[in-house]
Amino acid sequence: MGRRTFLAAVGTGLAGCTASPAPAPEVHLPVRKQPGVVTPALSTTELMAFDVTVRGRAGLTEVLRALSSPVADAVVTIAVGASLFDGRFGLERPRRLTPMPSFRSDVLDPAWCHGDLLVQVSADSREPVDAALARQIPGLTPRWRMPGFHPDGTRNLFGFREGAGNPDASDAKLMDEHVWVQPGDDEPAWCVGGTYQVVRLIRLAMPSWDAEPLEVQERVFGRTKDTGAPLGQASEHDRPDFASDPGGRRIALNAHIRRANPRTPESEAHKILRRGHSYRLSESDAGQIFVCYQRDVELGFATIQRRLAGEALEKYLLPFGGGYFFVLPGTDDGHVSLG
Repeated sequence: MGRRTFLAAVGTGLAGCTASPAPAPEVHLPVRKQPGVVTPALSTTELMAFDVTVRGRAGLTEVLRALSSPVADAVVTIAVGASLFDGRFGLERPRRLTPMPSFRSDVLDPAWCHGDLLVQVSADSREPVDAALARQIPGLTPRWRMPGFHPDGTRNLFGFREGAGNPDASDAKLMDEHVWVQPGDDEPAWCVGGTYQVVRLIRLAMPSWDAEPLEVQERVFGRTKDTGAPLGQASEHDRPDFASDPGGRRIALNAHIRRANPRTPESEAHKILRRGHSYRLSESDAGQIFVCYQRDVELGFATIQRRLAGEALEKYLLPFGGGYFFVLPGTDDGHVSLG
């Protein structure tokens, strides 16, 4: 994103949001968003988390100025973690931004979790990503770094299509409803135009998965592997008819798609925008970088994750890292690519 966009969001937008008990004047910011959220995913993505070591608002501003300087042919999205709001910089924390808790079956490694800042760089080739993340920026200590890719179009390493059932990211009204923080939300004024980002680093049990017959794999997901269609349906975008299958004869009750979204009136409020990338650190360490965006992390990801407890897919997954972050809003520059 452009330098002015990010610095305005942090330097100006947060300037009146301090820990001071004195009432601050109401701030009305233009509703602008960073790129890299609703825009289509690119073939190469890397996430890098940092701890901030500078002191004071001026030092933080310099760090952000350097991070937001353009890199040709790359899209950079910058988010903040809960630890940045520990009083060092006098910033008002987004209301729902907390450290990511441990969910059922998680084995979280602190070396792969959280961070003051999260930088996501995406491009159509490796070179722009490397160029963006190779910059030496004083005041930052790298915490963890994970490169991601799409191995076969939009398929994950288990061979199933990513993003099936996602809300339409081109529908601005739908994105405002489920993804972007809105004026009037119970949030600091500077948060309008931002979104909560969840990152989950998940190691996949590839040998166990590859040993399963196709029918077992499809029953675990609740979709056919070649087309992505819900079992019993014709195309990927067909709506699963859970109401006519209450016993789970067609789509098992513990199938991933049934647990993730049971298609009830209540579950409509829990929609999230998912972005998945694969990773491969070695022959024995490969998996998924699960990323999602939502207006309310508790109503979105956290509710869905608890609903997934005990799903058939669970035994093939080992979540070991990631965190909760808040993607900062843009301002005057709007959606600015680093191209």
